Amino acid sequence: MADIRTSDVDDLLTVLATLDDPDTIFALLEDLFTVREIRETSQRLLVARMLAAGKSYAAIEAETGASATTIARVSKCLSYGAGGYAKALEVLQDRGEGATAS
Repeated sequence: MADIRTSDVDDLLTVLATLDDPDTIFALLEDLFTVREIRETSQRLLVARMLAAGKSYAAIEAETGASATTIARVSKCLSYGAGGYAKALEVLQDRGEGATAS
């Protein structure tokens, strides 16, 4: 598999790391992704929050509509991934949004 961390990816990372206004970031997401991609990506973060809170796959699937495959993939990333979900959950925790779904 080709290395995904290219200079183009680094440019995107630089832009995302520099932006600090949620409306500007959302505008960029709207330009970069389809509505479906934004929803699916957001859903994965919700699944991670629910897994971290100890919810079962069945409860997560029922509440979010996420497939068992998506839930399993997020779970695998939480356990063996690069740490991105853990950092995202930490950010949400620091903002007082907790580790559970609303």
